Amino acid sequence: MQIRKAVPHDMPSVLNLIKELAIFEKEPDAVVITVADLERDGFGDNPLFHVFVAEEDEAIIGMALFYYRYSTWKGRTIHLEDLIVKESKRGTGAGYALYSEIIKQGKKDNVRRIEWNVLDWNTPAIDFYKKSGAVLLDDWRVVHMTEEGIANF
Repeated sequence: MQIRKAVPHDMPSVLNLIKELAIFEKEPDAVVITVADLERDGFGDNPLFHVFVAEEDEAIIGMALFYYRYSTWKGRTIHLEDLIVKESKRGTGAGYALYSEIIKQGKKDNVRRIEWNVLDWNTPAIDFYKKSGAVLLDDWRVVHMTEEGIANF
């Protein structure tokens, strides 16, 4: 298995992983992006995100998609949007390898924070993150406005 930066022709596999994650998170119909969206948004002159992929036998088995944010308290930060490993490949070390690559990227970029969200029922992930030294913020809530909310505002 190797971890590498994704290239545009990896996006069909990345989209399949995103859809697998949506199923895992009990939102199977929530994914509306396309391969073309991923290719455009991740590989233009000003990419909106970056992706590391885990590859085994020339097949992508996992990915970690991240982007840069700015904190008024900390400066430049990394937001880890999704880390997913194919269900059949979980427990192989691919998830840890991808997670480690994100941490290495944060060190390389001298960010002061790497942040992400985790569902409260995903106890294996929560336990892993705590064991790795991450801090779960129980007093913060994730807020977002949906496409419908934006349109109706």
